[in-house]
Amino acid sequence: MILMPSNSRVIPKKTAGREKVLTSEQAIQLAREALVETTREENIGEYRGLVAEGERLITHAFESLLPGYSGWLWTVTLTRLSRSSKVTIDEIALLPGKDALLAPQWVPWAERLRPQDVSPTDRLPYRSDDPRLDEGFEATGEDADQLADFELGLGRKRVLSREGREEAYKRWYKSEHGPKTAGTRAARAKCSTCGFFIPMAGSARNLFGVCANEWSTDDGKVVSLDHGCGAHSETDTPKERQMWDPADPVVNELDLEIMESEAE
Repeated sequence: MILMPSNSRVIPKKTAGREKVLTSEQAIQLAREALVETTREENIGEYRGLVAEGERLITHAFESLLPGYSGWLWTVTLTRLSRSSKVTIDEIALLPGKDALLAPQWVPWAERLRPQDVSPTDRLPYRSDDPRLDEGFEATGEDADQLADFELGLGRKRVLSREGREEAYKRWYKSEHGPKTAGTRAARAKCSTCGFFIPMAGSARNLFGVCANEWSTDDGKVVSLDHGCGAHSETDTPKERQMWDPADPVVNELDLEIMESEAE
């Protein structure tokens, strides 16, 4: 038994009796000869069986020995005209068997694309059913940044849905601008107490703001209230130094570098 398309079937005995001309040894040899004209003879293995594709339409299958196509089958479909014994080649194909090695299922470009793959000049496809967005005039909820009333020509066509906001908040909070970073652990104060911290509007105000300090690596980025860095407005670096407190140098005590000195 071989794996063939779902609309194929094993040839019944009564059909085999009527289709001897398509199932005979001569027909099988004709199918193999047709394959030899398509691929090298060493790529064709043993005969594996046949199925009936339809009336006067029989497919013969041979094992594939083609490198990289383990478990595949060479198939040759034979047919004959009504009330005729003349056999003709209808189709030749290489099809996967049930144990065939197949490539991963193809995923459309729009689904496999990731945010890090997009450059500033790329244009993304329009998604009419984006679950992260709601129609602007239908948006409801308790979030303060939702439209209270839709004004024709003034409101946004679509706004973030609750799902869209939750996804964004989780992504921002887990990013390098959230609380779990080396810079935050080393910082002496949080962004919530920094003068350069601009709170966001709506429900995001309870979690995030935007950094407005050009000397911070977070300048212009969304940061969480419990994020922190060395550019805090109330840093405790002595005023007389008028500079940032540099981090302690990293000394490698496990390596020894030999320097040659000039002879005096």
